[in-house]
Amino acid sequence: MSWMAWTTPTMIFFVGIGGSLLLLTLAELKWPTVLAKGFLPLATTRGDRFFISLLGSAFIHLFWLALIPGYVLLGSSIALVWAGFVMTKG
Repeated sequence: MSWMAWTTPTMIFFVGIGGSLLLLTLAELKWPTVLAKGFLPLATTRGDRFFISLLGSAFIHLFWLALIPGYVLLGSSIALVWAGFVMTKG
């Protein structure tokens, strides 16, 4: 991937997103999704909750880097907890 000058963390990020989308596709084929009403103010599907968790995680990382430039792994841990919460209770 030298034509894009990707770094290892960037590659891991995009492989993780691609793997997550693959898992969501396989889960959809095995267990079709239904609308669910959780703490979010709208009925959502599994894909909706995944998108909301990704968007929220991006904002968590941006706020974390703005407030505390170091300790990125702690911000990532908070984002993972957020994503898990949205996927299960959203």
